[in-house]
Amino acid sequence: MAPRERLPFTLHLYRALTRWGTPLAGPFLRWRLKHEKEDPNRIEERRGVPSHARPPGPLIWVHAASVGEILSILSLIERIQTRGIAVLLTSGTVTAAQIAEQRLPPGVIHQFVPMDVPSFVENFFEHWQPNLALIAESEFWPNLITEGRRRGIPFVIVNARLSDRSFGRWRLARGTAAAILERIDLCLAQDPNIGERFEQLGAQRVSVTGNLKFDVPPPPAEPMALATLERAMRERPVVLAASTHPGEEAMVIDAHLRLRRVVPGLLTIIAPRHPERGPQIVDLAEEMGAVPVMRSRGQVPDRGTEIYVADTIGELGLFYRLAPIVFMGGSLVKHGGQNPIEPAKLDSAILHGPHVGNFASIYSQLNRTRGAATVTDAESLAKSIALLLEDPVLVRSMAASAKSTVERLSGALDRTVAAIEPYLVQLRLS
Repeated sequence: MAPRERLPFTLHLYRALTRWGTPLAGPFLRWRLKHEKEDPNRIEERRGVPSHARPPGPLIWVHAASVGEILSILSLIERIQTRGIAVLLTSGTVTAAQIAEQRLPPGVIHQFVPMDVPSFVENFFEHWQPNLALIAESEFWPNLITEGRRRGIPFVIVNARLSDRSFGRWRLARGTAAAILERIDLCLAQDPNIGERFEQLGAQRVSVTGNLKFDVPPPPAEPMALATLERAMRERPVVLAASTHPGEEAMVIDAHLRLRRVVPGLLTIIAPRHPERGPQIVDLAEEMGAVPVMRSRGQVPDRGTEIYVADTIGELGLFYRLAPIVFMGGSLVKHGGQNPIEPAKLDSAILHGPHVGNFASIYSQLNRTRGAATVTDAESLAKSIALLLEDPVLVRSMAASAKSTVERLSGALDRTVAAIEPYLVQLRLS
């Protein structure tokens, strides 16, 4: 169904405000630069000014907002490349750009997505002129979508998701949601519940293809770095708190302090979701009476180290392989949880807090198969870790259940490729 030409008042107002606010983009970007949220060498990309030439022939634009989305669509990008079609990937965070640099297949162009300002969006489309747009998960910038559709670019949402909170907000603005979603050619939802939500908000064509994250290969680990850390840990009991958020590190350190009385040699690794917070976590650990070291400073834990702050990018695969017990962050605070699929694939017993709305279906299935368990605070986290450390058979059982659960849920990549195949065929024939 072709999108209506007319826009609701809310989108007209949004477009006017973003156009009038263009002069504020400079101060805003300078503020982000000051807080290390932008790459100073690539800041013009946020204004839609390219840093690469457009490749000849058909071009597919893939947008993945941050690290998780990029990792989920890497295999899809590889499949597209086998068809001989060029790919442009955009993302919005510095960390995502660094991951893209490490993991993207050769030949894929990466750019920062332009701010959703009409003139910046027009710059972007004038240069790149993509023939198809694939938007990962739930990144709906009104000016990008409406301007892209005005230029005749088909939009497909891949691996589409909509959290409870986002769905609730969009329901309060159904007309606006419908005006955006009816400009989407195809919505490929992670599960039936998500698909129904998109239909309720006005998406015209919805298909359930599953979650691409179940098809992502386990994250890699550099062999020499792994061997070095294995020697340094010398059979110590190791626990990992992965992708933690502010407020959680204090609870993890508290749990460690409770456990060190009964678990000699315990080493707790904390890998913050945002690595730039590493120094803050080191300071916090010292204030609470633990002995920390920080990986970004080139430090390796010795026998006296209690907290190893893993504040580097692209090394979670290393730490998942070192720790048989993993607490997934973003779940003891009201963030919505972080993706547990990677530790499940790497044989970890998984603990998580109650706030997992961003991955509710996955955690529900892991809990049901006893591949994961819920904790609520520092005390219950410490008790659960103590129980697992005392029972290696239980750890192996949970890890096996988690791994079999995510393997059973794979297959989304093939279904996604099949769903977009008509677009790929058309591009090859054009």
